[in-house]
Amino acid sequence: MTTSAAVKTEQPGQIDLSAIKTKQHGAWSSGDYAIVGTTLQIVGEELCEALDIRAGQKVLDVAAGNGNATLAAARRWCEVTSTDYVPSLLERGRARATAEGLSVQFREADAEALDFGDATFDAVMSTFGVMFTPDQDRAAAELLRVCKSGGKIGLANWTPEGFIGQLFKTLGKYLPPPAGAKSPALWGTQLRITEMFGESASSINVERRHFTFRYRSPMHFLDVFRTYYGPTLKAFAALDEINQLHLADDILKLIASMNRAEDGTMVLPSEYLEIVIVKR
Repeated sequence: MTTSAAVKTEQPGQIDLSAIKTKQHGAWSSGDYAIVGTTLQIVGEELCEALDIRAGQKVLDVAAGNGNATLAAARRWCEVTSTDYVPSLLERGRARATAEGLSVQFREADAEALDFGDATFDAVMSTFGVMFTPDQDRAAAELLRVCKSGGKIGLANWTPEGFIGQLFKTLGKYLPPPAGAKSPALWGTQLRITEMFGESASSINVERRHFTFRYRSPMHFLDVFRTYYGPTLKAFAALDEINQLHLADDILKLIASMNRAEDGTMVLPSEYLEIVIVKR
């Protein structure tokens, strides 16, 4: 007879966040996100300007990838700690910092369980990183916890309506997310940001901005994202040949609907929210 202590019970609609995290870790560890991430450097620079960070401040970059915001803060003479849960991406960030002669601490860390004391940092930031955590409320609470009172949290998050938000919606048609899982694109809505940070913030400033993807052609973009961008790579790998063709066609149609280039190249603005939160 099995005792009650040995029985694993789940509440109706309960989501296995740890399983989602494991799957996501596998996606972001695949391919080579740094190939894509490097093109987004300007977003880190602009976020640091929006935060108005000052030389000598202690800055934490969460889910930093290969270090765009990290490098931007280090160039402004801040004491920067760069974190991610994918070691290979931290290595790419470290190589970039070394090449520029920048002093940065790199540490493997989970955005939902940051190994830092309360109120450690003057500024905490994340560009297109923390928005992908499975447990959104826990991640937001961690950003707040490690930030000093009067300090700032800066985020750059893709919006649901923008190109990348629509790209993930397209991927979801072929590989639906787990039932009940919150969409990462919620981080790109003012409502969700207010829900997660409002009670602990003295102010929240949200600006709609655009990052412009510039590629040799729509097919060049598709090839790069299919080869190096983990979520897209994993989506194609999970499909049979026919559905791979359908997905590729849908992505190219999405690009065609938003591409402003008329010379065969791809010049496509993708909307994101630039968010600056001042902690109480």
